[in-house]
Amino acid sequence: MSRWRAPGESSSPLITVDGLQRLQRELDELWSVRRPEVVTALTAAAAEGDRSENAEYIYRKKQLAEIDRRVRYLSKRIPALRPAHELPADRSAVYFGAWLSVEDEDGSTHDYRIVGADETVAARGWISVDAPLARAALKRRVDDVFEVQTPQGLRRCVITRVQYAEPDWAK
Repeated sequence: MSRWRAPGESSSPLITVDGLQRLQRELDELWSVRRPEVVTALTAAAAEGDRSENAEYIYRKKQLAEIDRRVRYLSKRIPALRPAHELPADRSAVYFGAWLSVEDEDGSTHDYRIVGADETVAARGWISVDAPLARAALKRRVDDVFEVQTPQGLRRCVITRVQYAEPDWAK
């Protein structure tokens, strides 16, 4: 039995301008602030003697590996991203960057923002443009009904609001 696995589906290269700036700031902070701090602490821990039983040394090595892994990922991912600089011509329909409200069959309302895969935040309702709900809602307008397959089953939804400026309810 081999360990080979087929590569996963690649995520969309779209990202909001703010999202791209956040990723760039994260990369800059990791490289110029966090990494030097960890390297300094690692050097101090290594100077304490036996490294095989030095918990501080082992912890700092793991921390440095995590930082380096994230730096490598961001260094490759950022150049591949395409920021969406312009709003769509038809702002009454759902496209990338839209804030929308969706009402379920049971009457519950959910607020979402369609963003790039690298900037999703479930707690804020920011969903990836690659997510099933976002794909089902694309190009729909207010009062349009659509169905989306979720792990809980088929879900029927109605779009109740679409806008492209950050709404008060999202702050």
